Amino acid sequence: MVAVGTSGNDLQVIDRRRIELIEDGELWAKMPYHAAEELEPEEAERMVNRGIESAHRVAAARMKEAIDRLRGHKYEIAGAVLVPSPMPHWSTGEILAVHFRMHKAEGVLFPDALCRAAEAYDVPLAAVPEKGLEEYAERALGMPTGGPSKMIAELGKPIGPPWAKDQRNAALAAVIALKRSNEK
Repeated sequence: MVAVGTSGNDLQVIDRRRIELIEDGELWAKMPYHAAEELEPEEAERMVNRGIESAHRVAAARMKEAIDRLRGHKYEIAGAVLVPSPMPHWSTGEILAVHFRMHKAEGVLFPDALCRAAEAYDVPLAAVPEKGLEEYAERALGMPTGGPSKMIAELGKPIGPPWAKDQRNAALAAVIALKRSNEK
C-alpha cells in the first residue's frame, strides 16, 4: 500500500507498507485454487470458497486499519486500487481444469477483495488497470511518454529504498486517484 498526498503543489508519499491479505497460519489461502487442485470437486469448491471468504474478510480488516490510520492523521482518502485484466466468469471446476486459469483467478482475487472492501467503507474507488499502467497514466495525468515513471522515481527518492515496482505502481495509481479527486 502506498498513500500519496500533496504538500503545497508537491506530491509526497504519506505512507507505504506491505499489507498481507491472508491470516497467519492460512498460507494456503494465498493460492486457494492451487490448494484445491488435487481435491475432489465438492471439496475443492469448499476450499476455494473458504479462500475467497478469507481474502474478503482480511481485505476488509486491512482496509479499515489503513483508513483509520490515514484519517487519524487527518488525511482525506481519494482511493485507488490497481486491478488486473478482468477474468471470464469461469466456474471453480473450469478454473481448476487449466493451470493458467488458476493463476489468473488468484491474480484477480486480492484486488477484487480490496475493491469490495473499499466500497464497503465508502472509499472512492479509482480502479486503475495494472496492465498498460504507464500508458494509462500518461493519458490520465496528461504527461508525455515516460513522464509518469520519472515522476514516480522522483517521488520515491526522499523515502529511500525499497521502492520496488509494486510500490511504484501503487504510487502511480494513487497519484491518478488524487488527480481525479482534485478534479471533482
